[in-house]
Amino acid sequence: MSVISIEGMEFFAYHGCFKEEQIIGTKFNVDLFLETDTSVAEQSDSLNDTINYLAVYQSVKEEMSTKSKLLEYVARRILNRVNHDFPTIIHAKIKIKKLNPPLGGKMDFVALELEG
Repeated sequence: MSVISIEGMEFFAYHGCFKEEQIIGTKFNVDLFLETDTSVAEQSDSLNDTINYLAVYQSVKEEMSTKSKLLEYVARRILNRVNHDFPTIIHAKIKIKKLNPPLGGKMDFVALELEG
C-alpha cells in the first residue's frame, strides 16, 4: 500500500457561520492523504494505473467552491467526492485549515482533520 498526499492546496472560499464570512471569504489550506495500491503503476509507469493528482485537485477545488457553514461539512463532502470519483482509494484523510479565523484574537488558523 502507498499513501499519495497532496498537501498545501490553497483556496479562497466562503465557508463560515458568520454572514460576513460568506460575503468576504478567506483563505483555506487543504491537505489530502489517499491510501491506495500503487503496485501496478510502480511497474507500468502509466498514469492509468494510479490516481491522477490533477483530477483529485479538481474535485477538491469544486467542493471548496460550494459555500458551507462548517469545515466538518466541507471535509465530509470532499472525502465523499474523492472516494466516489476514485474507487481505488482504500482510505482517505483530510485536513482543512481556515486561515485567520474571525474569533476575536490573533491566531494563524483553525483546523479540522477527518478520515473516511
